[in-house]
Amino acid sequence: MDATAGDGIGGTAGDGDGTFWDPSQCTGTPYCPPRCPRFVDKYGGGLIIRPYTPGDWEPLKEMYRDYGREHRSMGIPPIGEKYITEWLSGLVERGRNFVAVGDDGIVGHIAYAPRDDPEPEIAVFVHQDSHNRGIGTELCRHAIADAADSGHEALVLHVAKENRRAIHVYLGLGFEVVASESMDTKMRLVLDQSVLTETRTTPVHDETTPASSTEF
Repeated sequence: MDATAGDGIGGTAGDGDGTFWDPSQCTGTPYCPPRCPRFVDKYGGGLIIRPYTPGDWEPLKEMYRDYGREHRSMGIPPIGEKYITEWLSGLVERGRNFVAVGDDGIVGHIAYAPRDDPEPEIAVFVHQDSHNRGIGTELCRHAIADAADSGHEALVLHVAKENRRAIHVYLGLGFEVVASESMDTKMRLVLDQSVLTETRTTPVHDETTPASSTEF
């Protein structure tokens, strides 16, 4: 991918000397965001997960242009410049968005929308070259922490019934399957102070342990 990382905190994933500070032992301060933007994946690679900025528009579109057709589900992300632009514009205008930025630029994206809905819906996507690193799961934790901190009552999502891997991840994050008239599986996570407390802590990844096939 040739996506360019944003400026500031998301400009590069490393700390300039080839290392990346692991936040797993940090307790944070009252001035920290709901979840630490620094993330170390299962292989020791450092990334920044932060709110979307206008400078991310073109790099994010580039990620979706290069998104493998076989990894699309329920028609999203869409295919084609026009449809990607329309779909992404809606998420940016109506939702709350976060991006995962690595050394090669933006590799993941999550949004929940509408941002003013008590129970907005989330959608998360990780470029196929960055699967099996835990990035999608970490993006979900950021969205959960942000939504809880913003006073939302719950988050909902829809996932294809055959996508057992994603369903397993969402169950592990606390989502529950709820009744729905649609053909896919609807899941819901109630947000309260305990959820915010749990998601403020960054999990420790043991680099000697192989990546789980149930995280994305």
